[in-house]
Amino acid sequence: MSTNSFLVAVQTRAARISVSASATRKQGGGIIEPARGFLAQLELKEFATARESLFRTRLDKTTQDLAKTFPVGSRSWGLARKLLNIFLRDALYTSYLRDHFQLQRSEDFLEVPLDSISAGRIYKEANRGELPRWPGVKHNTEEVSALYQSFASKLAVRSGLARVHLDTYWWGERGAANEA
Repeated sequence: MSTNSFLVAVQTRAARISVSASATRKQGGGIIEPARGFLAQLELKEFATARESLFRTRLDKTTQDLAKTFPVGSRSWGLARKLLNIFLRDALYTSYLRDHFQLQRSEDFLEVPLDSISAGRIYKEANRGELPRWPGVKHNTEEVSALYQSFASKLAVRSGLARVHLDTYWWGERGAANEA
């Protein structure tokens, strides 16, 4: 097996894990397979940049392209962004993909995947009126997402983490609390 075919297999696995039934719950049918196929083919090297503006441009375009793969009634920008952010985070966490594509170069630009749990945590930390109410994944917009990501960046600085790691940390807290 060649290195390239192994990396394709690892990326496909990351896509399958990232686009799960729980990640797409209540978002409409027919999303999982097209999203997995899209992410399995994504050029990860495009996201390995130390230039935030270039990263942001690629993230926005890829979000739109991913949403277009969904069935017409399920084309949600918010869902596409959530799935893309989960996938990019998982690619960063997979040493083979991170190292080969040098994804650590853009670690500080990666977003926290927004869903009811992560957005709820961010909203809870904000002062009254600082953030709009969370509209849900399906109705999330670029504008609302940007406000939540900006606030998440502040939380990440306080925690000494990159923003992308907040959700992982919070899920770890939930697991520890459930074990106690």
